[in-house]
Amino acid sequence: MNNFLKKEAGFEGEKMISLPPKILKSAMDKCPEFFHLCITHIGYFPKATAHFRERRKGCEDNIFIYCVLGKGYFTIDNKKFEVGTNQFINVPATDKYMRYWADDQDPWTIYWVHFKGERIADFNKSLDITITSGAQKIPFNQQAIDIWNGIYGCLDMGYGLRNLSNANFCLYNFLATFYFPENHMQVKKVEELDMITETIVYMKDNVNRKLRKEDFSKNYSISNSHFAYLFRKKTGMSPIDYFIHLKMQRACQLLHSNNDKIKEICLNLGYEDQYYFSRLFKKNMGISPEHYRLIHKSRVGSHQPISLKPNNESGEN
Repeated sequence: MNNFLKKEAGFEGEKMISLPPKILKSAMDKCPEFFHLCITHIGYFPKATAHFRERRKGCEDNIFIYCVLGKGYFTIDNKKFEVGTNQFINVPATDKYMRYWADDQDPWTIYWVHFKGERIADFNKSLDITITSGAQKIPFNQQAIDIWNGIYGCLDMGYGLRNLSNANFCLYNFLATFYFPENHMQVKKVEELDMITETIVYMKDNVNRKLRKEDFSKNYSISNSHFAYLFRKKTGMSPIDYFIHLKMQRACQLLHSNNDKIKEICLNLGYEDQYYFSRLFKKNMGISPEHYRLIHKSRVGSHQPISLKPNNESGEN
């Protein structure tokens, strides 16, 4: 690329907002809890011919780029990455030399966001974002583009605290569509979705029974382990843990709504051993069934919330 052609911005149809540091600092001082991640710059460069950016001392922000057409390149600490159509790259805040640019023949069209935060290093570590991560492939992400447009439109209306806070909250959703795409895909395998939904309905209809993990997958032509993998991917829990969760939910309802003895509630939920049921309830809900009922009865008519600390770990065999 000829030097006189290189440019950082100024592309036909581009959108770009750079947030004033003074305004950001003021907002962060007023509501620090809303600014754990903070957007600093946001932009859209369509068919960015001759786009080139060099940062000799790195960047204090994370630089997130989603390429929807064409391709470009990213060099950081002497490592070069190609970023093509339907790929994204999230370069962590660093002091390493970097530069990035559009391909000469097929220049990229990109949506990009810069963001930072006092704990940005911890954020990057939790998602394993490093300077060597490179570009990642993803199906066309219309949802991310819609969220990006919402963020941009919000900031375009001004830099009031409400707008800034909303934009930063939406940033988490934007990033989630890339890092947890299976939870945001517009098109899912119908048979997989139906299978998990059918299983949850089956669990609810049989919450009074004692079921094993084999009972959940027996109607489908897949292994127990693969079924458990699909179920966990959809719900975040194993089938058995989810079933216990429904049982404990039902136990809470029964403890609220009637004066049945704990033993009767236990049998109603398919548990023959009252002491095992009580241990399981306490493990999941943080308190015993008796204590749960006592708190509820003492709150009747007072409209005071019950403070519980659920524990998602469970151990039914």
